[in-house]
Amino acid sequence: MEFHVDLGPQYEGEVIRKEDLYMEFGGPKVAHKFELATLKRPEEIENEKVELIGPDISELEPYDEVKGGGSYPIAVLVDIAGEELDKDAESIIERKIHMYTNYTEGWYHMNQRDAMWMRVNKDCAKKGFNSLKELGEIYNFLFTSEMAIIEKIQTTIITDEEKIAKLLPQALEIYKARDNRALTLRDEDVDTFYGCVLCQSFAPTHISIIAPDRIANCGAINWFDGRAAAKIDPEGPIFAIPKGKLIDPIKGEYEGVNKVEYEKSLATYDRVYLYSAFEHPHTSCGCFEAIVFYIPEVDGFGLVHRDYKGECVIGETFSHMAGETSGGKQVEGRLGTGLEQLRSPKFIQADGGRRRMVWLPKEIKERYREAFEADGVYDKIPTEEEVKNVDELLPYLEKVGHPWIKGEVELPE
Repeated sequence: MEFHVDLGPQYEGEVIRKEDLYMEFGGPKVAHKFELATLKRPEEIENEKVELIGPDISELEPYDEVKGGGSYPIAVLVDIAGEELDKDAESIIERKIHMYTNYTEGWYHMNQRDAMWMRVNKDCAKKGFNSLKELGEIYNFLFTSEMAIIEKIQTTIITDEEKIAKLLPQALEIYKARDNRALTLRDEDVDTFYGCVLCQSFAPTHISIIAPDRIANCGAINWFDGRAAAKIDPEGPIFAIPKGKLIDPIKGEYEGVNKVEYEKSLATYDRVYLYSAFEHPHTSCGCFEAIVFYIPEVDGFGLVHRDYKGECVIGETFSHMAGETSGGKQVEGRLGTGLEQLRSPKFIQADGGRRRMVWLPKEIKERYREAFEADGVYDKIPTEEEVKNVDELLPYLEKVGHPWIKGEVELPE
């Protein structure tokens, strides 16, 4: 099959800056976007069909350095069928959209699910790549070429914002159901964790450790997904990790995880704590959904997520903090994380857990209300509506009697 551009892993890691940008889909400027893979019966799929609903690349205005613009809504729907496939395969297929978009010369993909972000550069457009149908054909080609387990595939790409807005709530419910399933297991219930190096093209020393109590940084791969991925694609970027001897149950240090951390981080790191933000914290890639950050002025933690607009309580934007946190580094007091991590009982448990959280965006506080209420701190944590900066933070925490400030939270030994 011939395409206007070349394909291959050599194009992973390409970053498209504004000076090279032709057009983008999704991302922070766009309200409606998502990607979703769905397992269907063979008779429901017209094999290798690509359908585009909405305006195409050739019908949209490109980005202009003076006028700006060039950002559009998008939904990518990949329907698959195969005798050996099950529902666990959906999130794995979905996450590979990231890989295969980045395999495409002149294309760039970041994030996942309803935070996905794609860019196409000017050279790609000059080569005649003027239709999203071609991108759909590339997905069909790469999925079936690299994953023999897929017997039939159909791709639908939507740029009609009204249609995307209508479908998005359904996708969010599917994501939620996947995340809820992961809450049925604890790390001590299994002998095997999983690792993901899908983001190493952007963060060469990063490996995402996926455990029952730890979703991948991107928020798209839980333990069940990791198990399915390792089975479906044994040579792929997601693989099994025998967790080995438990070295520290509070900090979450495992002998087997340390061994793989050293091997996959290009011998950069030889220890990792899964339940702490200090000493040997988990590495951060760039696709993380949120950043947990230490606030020395109150000796507590805050969190800011990718969709938060403006500056958080320490006077920094998410994008600025992401630049300091990402790249596959271990940064003490900074954790790139999946948001579902907030529901885990092992969330920074060595550091005080949710009871040491002292600032949250209102959206996140409401979304994870149940978890914070269970810890008795929901009413004690300020958002951007109550506290704008660090100077206002301590007085507020003292006024409401936050348990961490009152010394009522004991760190586990």
